[in-house]
Amino acid sequence: MSRTRPVTVVVDAVGGDHAPAQILDGVRAALAENPDVRIILTGPADVVEPFADAAGGRVEAVATTEIIEMGEHPASAVRSTKDSSIVVGARLVREKRADALFSAGSTGACMAAATLVMGRIKGVSRPAIATVIPTAGPPCVLLDVGANADCKPDNLLQFAEMGEAYASVVLGVERPRVALLNIGEEPTKGSMLAQESHALLAEKLPSFTGNIEGREVLTGAADVIVTDGFTGNVALKLLEGTSSVLLGQVKDAMTSSLPATLAAAVLKPAMMRLKSQLDPDTYGGAPLLGIDGVCIIGHGSSGPVAVKNAISVAVQAVEGDLTGRIADAVAAN
Repeated sequence: MSRTRPVTVVVDAVGGDHAPAQILDGVRAALAENPDVRIILTGPADVVEPFADAAGGRVEAVATTEIIEMGEHPASAVRSTKDSSIVVGARLVREKRADALFSAGSTGACMAAATLVMGRIKGVSRPAIATVIPTAGPPCVLLDVGANADCKPDNLLQFAEMGEAYASVVLGVERPRVALLNIGEEPTKGSMLAQESHALLAEKLPSFTGNIEGREVLTGAADVIVTDGFTGNVALKLLEGTSSVLLGQVKDAMTSSLPATLAAAVLKPAMMRLKSQLDPDTYGGAPLLGIDGVCIIGHGSSGPVAVKNAISVAVQAVEGDLTGRIADAVAAN
């Protein structure tokens, strides 16, 4: 898709545990890295306006008067706080003043705002949260990781189509391999949802390679791994927790004695590369797929690197016409 103007990303300046300082640092880094990106900052006037004034015309400030707190009920908060930074950001995308939205605030509120304000792509029954996870080979896409705890086979088929489009546009995979997360490789294994989903995916999706077990998720055996939001969220949190514990234990082992410390000095460059590969900040945020527009949801603990990378992912998704690719894939089935 050819574009006649730069990509404009709305950034919620007050979403996240370290907002606004680290959010603004991430925006500053994104502007330095990509001279064509434009930013619209939503948040209190005393936060967004001075930053925009100093940005030389590449940042627009849209002052808002409300903030959705982490503990609020997402849908109720979206409906009752029309001038919150998240809701206003979603409205700017709907009105075509911006191409994408990023927020590290409440995941539920961001999902609700995107769904209620931006709307779903025609034909999409349920949006899904996807995440990029590292493997022994190239990274892969896992979805859904929390938007839909209860699913039907039709939902998983759409998740597969949306994940396939995302892997192609953002990860650059020419022909993504799609697998279904299950407790065995055979088509008859798993719950009724898994068995029926396997049959539907095999019938409708040429790129479907079959079931994948949990032990194979990190091997690089698939480019897109599909499951329901409950299972996907448990799998993601287990992977994040395991990597954190293992890295901590390796660090302790490498500082446990003088010989280990000397060896650690030699291994430090390789260990830093491994740490970067396993760090969720490296992959920015999690896209909410199926929304009529690009929406990237950041970790609540997002720092400048995560914010910068999330903005970069948003730009890739817009430039690659991710929304259009998903719409075409869903319409085909």
